[in-house]
Amino acid sequence: MTQVVIYTRHTCGFCVRAKMLLQQKQIDFTEISIDDFPDKRTEMIERSHGRTTVPQIFINEQPIGGCDDLFALHYNGRLDALLNE
Repeated sequence: MTQVVIYTRHTCGFCVRAKMLLQQKQIDFTEISIDDFPDKRTEMIERSHGRTTVPQIFINEQPIGGCDDLFALHYNGRLDALLNE
């Protein structure tokens, strides 16, 4: 089963857009708010190889990047393949 994790902040418009795309595709995901769990920010940075912006998205432990990266995968037709691995 595909596992999707997205690190977010409450006031992040890009986080909202990324979550909306996943919801439209009916993909279950785990959201980790770094506002609610500040200690998770360090975890996010380590998992994403140094990226500090949100959202940070992971599919099956693979770092995807942020909102723009997620939409690029979607528009290039590669997102569905990743989600179905």
